[in-house]
Amino acid sequence: MDSSDLKDIDFERISRLVYEQCGINLHEGKKELVKARLGKRLREGNFKSFGEYYRYVKTDDGTAELISMIDSLSTNLTYFFREGSHFQKLRNMVTLMVKTSNQTKKLRIWSAGCSTGEEPYSLAMTVCESVNGLSKDVKIMATDISTRVLQTANKGIFPKERMKNVPPATLKKYFQMGSGTYEGQFRIKKNIRDMVQFSRFNLMDTPPPNYRFDIIFCRNVMIYFDKATQEALVGRFQQCLNRGGHLFIGHSESLTGLSHELKYVEPSVYRKQV
Repeated sequence: MDSSDLKDIDFERISRLVYEQCGINLHEGKKELVKARLGKRLREGNFKSFGEYYRYVKTDDGTAELISMIDSLSTNLTYFFREGSHFQKLRNMVTLMVKTSNQTKKLRIWSAGCSTGEEPYSLAMTVCESVNGLSKDVKIMATDISTRVLQTANKGIFPKERMKNVPPATLKKYFQMGSGTYEGQFRIKKNIRDMVQFSRFNLMDTPPPNYRFDIIFCRNVMIYFDKATQEALVGRFQQCLNRGGHLFIGHSESLTGLSHELKYVEPSVYRKQV
């Protein structure tokens, strides 16, 4: 049997499994993407067909491969300071907080669907600029379902081509330029890395009680979910937000048509009132 042949029944089963595991809605137009990305997994694992592969990841022995399958099918496009107006909004918010609060004010941020780390590191740099050297208790939780991208994020090392949206002054202040074997690469400085904690988390799961945040960034993630999954996720975010906390979503996303209690602030920004 040709292992490259993805039958409709196998595509439907894999799509249903992915939806159950992480909420991603793989419609018919994604069949070639699934075939291409999982074809490599089949070859590496010497599976004879997509049907055999599906049956394996459903077993206890296939748990690790199931995670690899989700990794392969997750889309991880990102870059530093993506959708820059959000970072300007954050900077204004944190600057106001600094002016109106005492020195012990805590700030907790969640980068949900953080991919390879550009977003949470951009958040950390923005906060540093906003507090302007003042000592503040700032922690950023960065989560993703993909263990592969989290490994990259944790290292904090990025090739030169990923730096195109980073202003020269920011690059000089918060990055170290590599030399030798790291020529052409840049590493986030330790003070920024220390602000961010990376961990694997499935957005379909119920967040633990300690997930309490002032700001949640979940951008360009919900576009892969259907309405029911989006609504359930927003409900979980509501529970995680402190009173007065803000939810940032992607510019191409909206909560229109979803049942929620968040107050609209401006396009892609919402606030928890109570």
